[in-house]
Parts: sequence; structure tokens; C-alpha cells
Amino acid sequence: MEIIINKSNLQGRIEADRLFQKETKCKWNYCSTDYSSVAGTSSKKGKLLCFRISQPSGLAVFGSKSSRSGRGDLLVGADGILSSIGQSILPDFKLRYTGYCAWRGVFNFSENDSETILGIRKSYPDIGKCLYTNIGSGSHIIVTELKKEKFNWVWYVNQPEPELKYDLTLGNKLFYSLQGNTTSVKVSSDMIEELHQRAEQVWLPELSRMIKETKDPFLNAIYDCDPLEKIIWDRVVLTGDAAHPTTPHSARSTNMAIIDAAVLGKCLEKWGPDHLYSALEEYQSIRKPVTSAQVLHSRRLGQMKQGLSIPGRERPFDPKTASLEDSEFILNKNVPLFDVVPPILDSIFRSA
Repeated sequence: MEIIINKSNLQGRIEADRLFQKETKCKWNYCSTDYSSVAGTSSKKGKLLCFRISQPSGLAVFGSKSSRSGRGDLLVGADGILSSIGQSILPDFKLRYTGYCAWRGVFNFSENDSETILGIRKSYPDIGKCLYTNIGSGSHIIVTELKKEKFNWVWYVNQPEPELKYDLTLGNKLFYSLQGNTTSVKVSSDMIEELHQRAEQVWLPELSRMIKETKDPFLNAIYDCDPLEKIIWDRVVLTGDAAHPTTPHSARSTNMAIIDAAVLGKCLEKWGPDHLYSALEEYQSIRKPVTSAQVLHSRRLGQMKQGLSIPGRERPFDPKTASLEDSEFILNKNVPLFDVVPPILDSIFRSA
């Protein structure tokens, strides 16, 4: 039995692939393919990944303008937040813009002993051992130290949704400047200058200087979506961000994708090739409640940190007047179902 996986080139997919292959125990033929160039997610020609169910022979997968093709019994859509597989199944599906974007940058100080570095280490004495989150009025920024003498910072800024454009070859909306299968937005020198000016007004001088001295900062529009009613259709299954696009505030995106792969692999091993639909049903029943709860938790966490209105809440979160309950929530210590291990994965943890 042939399994075809349509995946994007994102960190975490390698580990997910390893878990998937390990847990299927070679009972299935396995083909992991990056169809992004066919799907148009990184191709200027806008080629579209198409597929059809061909009963009883299985699933046929083909590119509309490409000779690349695959054929199998199961198609796994692991191609990220802008999943071409998901868009093909759900043509009316739309991501939900959160109301804010994230400016990101990596500051390399390997050859720099400036006052900026000394100031950062003084202001954040435990940097390198943890990440720091600064919450302001309607904004927050995360600072952490990376290997090879680099600081990473992510600054979330409330703003209107970035401009979109239509790609008629794909028949759907794409982001203004699509960088592969991501939601990166093209930035101009004027936008970067405005970023620097705003940093001087909002953050402490050392942090503002680091932002200003960072080369090539970039901007991501932040999206998620309401939990899907289902993530399996006949011989098609979604995993990772394709199944549950989420905001980054709970740091669960890659983790959820890896667990998806492990659970799907175990379900396929348990039920075998002759009971594919039972395997997919069990996978959905295990993963959907968990990922749905964690997506909504991350959404609320982002809304609070950005000072946005939240349904059912009397007023937006304000760090100056925060209650003890709100402060505990902001610390992100209570991610729903965080420590729940699906019984089907018990053997993995016992052997670890």
C-alpha cells in the first residue's frame, strides 16, 4: 500500500517523517515528497497540485502542468498553513487574521562588543538560559539568545491585515509577498524606518538599539483558523499546520505536528492496510480535540498580550492592572491537555 506525503520544507518535518516511518513498521510503502514547486507555493509559474480519488485502485496525485506525479492509497497533507491539499478539499476555507503581525530579527554580535550587547546582558541577566517577554500597552516582544553569538527577537505589532493579491493561476488569495509556504510580507525601507522610530518610543534604549542595529528584519502576518470540523476525507488526511493553523504564542506548532505524525503512524500500524478508514477515524478522534483546544488557547493568549478585545471579557488585558488570574494565564503554564499522552503512544515513551 502506497502512502504519499505532501509536505513543506519547514523545521520539524524531518522529525515528523522519522516518527511516521518508524511507527508504520514498514507495513506500508512510503513516499515523502515535497510538492511545493508543483503546488505553486514557491513557484513563480503557479503550478497547482491536483489529486483525485480513483476507486478501487487508490489515490492518484498529479501536477496540472508538470510531469511529476505520484500514486497511492493515502495522501497525507503536511504542507503547512497555506496547504494546497487543504485548499483543494475546502475551496472556501479562509485563515483568520489575528489583528497583528510579528517583526522578527536575528542580531549577530560575534564581532561586536558594543554598548548594545552590554546593555542587553545587564537588562536581561539570565538571557541564554531562558527567553524574556516584555509586555507593553497593546504589544509584546520576546528576546532570547541563540547559539553562535546571536540574539533573536520577535515583536508583535497590532496593525491592519497586510495587502493581499490574487493569483489567477491558483484561483485563490495569496499573501502580498509569499516566501515559500509561509506568511512573510515584503518590507520596504520606509517600513523598517518606522519600526525603528516606534521602538525608540516603546522599548528600553538597549532593546531599541538592538532592533535598529539588526540587519534585514522581516515581517510575518499572524493567522490561525477556527478548528476544522474534520481533518480526514476518504483517503486524504491533514497533519500539522495544514490541519490546525495556530498562532505561535504557546510554542505548540511543531510539537503538534510531530505528535500528529506519531499518532497517525501508530494508527496505521494498528489497523493495517485493509482497514485504512478505521485508522484515519482513530487518528482524528485522538488528535482533533487536543489540537482544537490548544489552538484556541494560543489565540486567547495572543489576544491578551496584544491588548485586543476578547469575546466574553469585559475589557482588554492591561499589564498595569492585571489580576493574579490573568498574570498566571499570561505565563502560559496551563496549556490544555499539555501533559496528556495518547495511550496509542505508550510504547514510544516506554522505549524512550
